[in-house]
Amino acid sequence: MQSRRVWGVASGMAAGALWGLVFLAPKVAPEASPMMLTAGRYLAYGLIAALLIAPRWRRVTAALDWKAWRALAWLSLAGNIIYFVFLVVSVHFAGVGASALIVGMVPVVVALWGLKDKDSPPLARVAPPIAVAALAVGLIGWESLSQGGGGHDGVQTVIGLACALAALLSWSAFAVGNSRWMRRLPEVSPHDWSLLTGVVTGGVALLLAVPAVLTMGAWSGEAWVRFLGVSLGVAVFASIIGNAFWNQASRLLPLTMLGQMIVSETLFAFLYGFLWEGRGPTIIEIVAMILMVASVVWCVRAHRPAAVAAAEGEH
Repeated sequence: MQSRRVWGVASGMAAGALWGLVFLAPKVAPEASPMMLTAGRYLAYGLIAALLIAPRWRRVTAALDWKAWRALAWLSLAGNIIYFVFLVVSVHFAGVGASALIVGMVPVVVALWGLKDKDSPPLARVAPPIAVAALAVGLIGWESLSQGGGGHDGVQTVIGLACALAALLSWSAFAVGNSRWMRRLPEVSPHDWSLLTGVVTGGVALLLAVPAVLTMGAWSGEAWVRFLGVSLGVAVFASIIGNAFWNQASRLLPLTMLGQMIVSETLFAFLYGFLWEGRGPTIIEIVAMILMVASVVWCVRAHRPAAVAAAEGEH
């Protein structure tokens, strides 16, 4: 059991490291609209996923019924298309800091949602690390916003914050639903489930590509290179490899603990932001990152069998 938790935590952290890259996508390719970036990323994701799963298609899909395909459809929308559109708009209008702050609250939403699962520890055990994670995210977000928030006007900032909230809700629904469907289909590997999600997402992205192309302006050759590089890079590292790591974590960890792993995405997003801006973290940002690490370690300890058993004996 303990080794499963260790591998689950490692997988969750790896997924967060790769997912953090998506916050840089709007900055690297600023010419691309949210629809264009989303269509480019998920068309590439769908194509690569289809090529990778093609040799096993019959065997893998034999385990799926209509309900599973329907679940793949809504998971693809909630965790990929809808989430990424709102995230890109939020980064454009409110900046990386505000976007990461709000989306970084996913662990709180998911962990609270997962408290009703039978394998979850009592609230008294998970509330402190959840509070620490929320404090860490709040500190980083406050620090970023206090430095100007990207210079956007009030209306744009409000739109950006609203889109970040929508991304938060969309991704929370995906995290809960994806974890539970992974448990229902143990015969489908985490990697294959990720690839199936990619194939379905690619199909939806085809529909999104039409209005995206029709509404785009004139681009230079350099802009196309950046856009294609971002689309392919994010598809491979965040969608293919990152999702595979996350699905592995979803299978190995209880839902309340899984929510804590999403904190790593916010942590890495800010680290990548430091590299992009060519600066080091401030004191407040360092404190917030230490709190994030502490919250994950604390949550791991709270989910140890002995700790859970002791906690259950107290109630």
